Amino acid sequence: MKGLLVLSHNVEDGEALTTRALLKRAGLDITTITYEKTPEITTAFGLTVKVDHLAQDIDSSLYDFVVIPGGRYVGMIVDHDQHIKKLVQSFAKQQKVIAAICAGPRFLGQAGLLDGKHYTAYRGSEKDMPKGYYHPEKKALRDGNIITARGAGAVYEFVDEIVKHLLGEDQAKALRENIFY
Repeated sequence: MKGLLVLSHNVEDGEALTTRALLKRAGLDITTITYEKTPEITTAFGLTVKVDHLAQDIDSSLYDFVVIPGGRYVGMIVDHDQHIKKLVQSFAKQQKVIAAICAGPRFLGQAGLLDGKHYTAYRGSEKDMPKGYYHPEKKALRDGNIITARGAGAVYEFVDEIVKHLLGEDQAKALRENIFY
């Protein structure tokens, strides 16, 4: 299975990089992309990361799932973003898996993908999902093909939900054992 991980300037380091590392450890093929102007992004804590591709250079229909990490960038761009919202709407139309953590679910909420859905997200992010069912007590949860998590402290639960859904409980258990979770 192949997935996209969307990175932007000021993305939360752990939500992006730990998620990527764990998904690769589980055997998933992860491609990093950005909608920024250059392939190098600077994370929230100052790390320079070179993504695999600029978003316009890939065919997203060739991928099985997409992951949207959170971070300061979300609040900076979500209200006027069209790229990430269109990407997740495209995945939703194809009934593919969409995973978002922390403030990342705001893109899904503004795209209407969380209407009638159960989700979790960073405190305050629920304002963009007025027609969904917010579960602040949950670290991560799945409703259909949408997986959400509440923040950097829930990365392991987030990845566990993704791996269980895409590869099954046996693979998720193997990953947990591999990392001594």
